[in-house]
This record gives sequence, C-alpha cells and structure tokens, in this order.
Amino acid sequence: MPAAPTTALLADRHGRVARDLRVSVTDRCNLRCRYCMPAEGLPWLAKPDMLDDDELVRLVSIFVSLGVQQVRLTGGEPLLRRSLTDLVSRIAALEPRPRIAMTTNGIGLDRLAGPLAAAGLDRVNVSLDTVDPQEFADLTRRDRLHDVEAGLKAARDAGLVPVKVNAVAMRGVNDTSVADLLAWCVERGYELRFIEQMPLDAQHGWDASTMVGGDEIRAQLEERFTITPMPEADRGSAPAERFLVDGGPATVGIIASVTAPFCGACDRTRLTADGQVRNCLFSQRETDLRGPLRDGASDEELAALITGEMWKKAKGHGIGSADFVQPLRPMSAIGG
Repeated sequence: MPAAPTTALLADRHGRVARDLRVSVTDRCNLRCRYCMPAEGLPWLAKPDMLDDDELVRLVSIFVSLGVQQVRLTGGEPLLRRSLTDLVSRIAALEPRPRIAMTTNGIGLDRLAGPLAAAGLDRVNVSLDTVDPQEFADLTRRDRLHDVEAGLKAARDAGLVPVKVNAVAMRGVNDTSVADLLAWCVERGYELRFIEQMPLDAQHGWDASTMVGGDEIRAQLEERFTITPMPEADRGSAPAERFLVDGGPATVGIIASVTAPFCGACDRTRLTADGQVRNCLFSQRETDLRGPLRDGASDEELAALITGEMWKKAKGHGIGSADFVQPLRPMSAIGG
C-alpha cells in the first residue's frame, strides 16, 4: 500500500477527497424501524463512552481544518441530544464555517426547527417512508406520523430549505405506496429521495432478493408521473440520481446504493458518537480518536490519525461480492 499523503486534504489512494463529514451525536432513537433495529431497541452507549460537546467540537474543527466543507449531524436520532442547539451554534462559529445539515426522523422538530435555524443549521433531511398512518405505525412500531408531519412543516417555516424527505421502500410493507408519498411531498414542496435498503440492520436480516431496487421504484413512479432524468453533470458527488417530476420544478431522487453504487465519487467520512472515524459506511475497521484525545493528543496528532484512516479507504463497498461482510455496527450506531 502506498504511504499516506502529507497533504492536509482528506485524500484516499483512489483519488477521492472527503469534504463531507457525517457526525453521529447519539446512537439512541425513539422509533424502532423494522429495517434498522429490533422492537426492543439496542444496548445504547453509556454516557462516558460518548464524546462530550467540547470533544465533539474539537474533532469537527480538525476535520474542517483538513478540508471538510459540510457537517451533517445524524444519530440514532440527533434531536435526542439535549445540547444539539448549542453544538450547532459552536460548529457554525468555526472558521471556515462549514455548511451544517441534519438527518432526523422529525419527532420533536416542530419545537426545535426555529432554534436550530437560529443557531446556524442550514438544511434538514427528514426520514419518512410512508404517509399512510397504518403503514407508518407498522414500519416504525410507533404511532407518531402526526409528529413527523408537524416537524416537516416547522422546518419549512423556519427556512431550513430545501426540506428533503428520505424514504426506504420495503417489500410487502410500503412498496406499493411510493407514488402516494411522492404526490404528498410535491404538494407540500418537499424534495423526496428514495434510498435502497442497505445491509445495515442490527438484526443482520437484510436480503438482496427482497430489496426494492431503484429501477422498480422508478417504474412505479412512472405509472402516475412523468419522470425525466436530469443531466448527469448536475449530480457531482451527490448520492441521488435526480429526476424532474412532470417537467418540474419538482424533483425526486433515487439513491441506488446497492444496485448502482456511486463509490467512485464518494466524498464522505464519518465520526461516531463514541469518537471513531470510519472512512466508509460499510467499513470493517475504524480508527479511535476518543482514546488519544482523552490521553492528551495534539490536534496535529489527531489529524494524522484521521488522514491515515482516510488513505485506507477501499475502492468500493463491495455489496454483492462473494466476500462482502456486513459491518458489525448497525446504521443507528454509525450515523448516516
């Protein structure tokens, strides 16, 4: 393997440079989505194992000094971290200031959208797989659809635009209602993104044969809408292939992480709530930053650990290959 680069940029040996940092601020969640975790939940991180606010902001500042331009706050459910608004304010005060986004299930966003926007949050993605109340309750094991709807409206009213909706289609659960979800989003001005279900569930029960692929989702949408591909040049490193809906201006995106991976353009890296840096969502390894940080490591030493981990990033996630192994950590513990 070539030696790690001396440049400050977060480069890997395949020519990619990470500019987008996903930060998990908690592994806890208040939903129990079937494709993510069991009904009883998971063993959560103990508070001493998690980065505190000062530690998290320090590490984010190092990533920013290494060229990160966007910080996306994730979970678990990030709104469950009581200090979230203060964290956003402190990240927004960094120089150079990164763009700040958040992925959330929307529960509690009706109360926090305004304060978060005032603190410096720029944009929000809300996970919502169906607008059918029974489907929502069956899928999430919680009757909270009304809370998510209120959170979406509050985000729009607070100026956290474009408000994006992330949806996963599951066969036998909500796969026949994808067009209904698109119609609902278009009517309200939300930008919908369908994401193929990935092997990141805590139960390790993912089965490619039952996954609803991007082509199938598009075919269902085309039964009701005219779906026109946008120029590929507009995509850049974005994971979604975007389409105009009935000629625009509304759009819909499909993130075909499994059937049409976009690893070659990936510019993302991840920091877990317990201080591990992961160079890929599906990585089998991670580098500990929390231990060295608490042992007195300098910013330069921490930066070297980060750049070294990024240099080892694999060419692709390998889903579908004979030697693919699902990561031990589920999505809720990694952060999207």
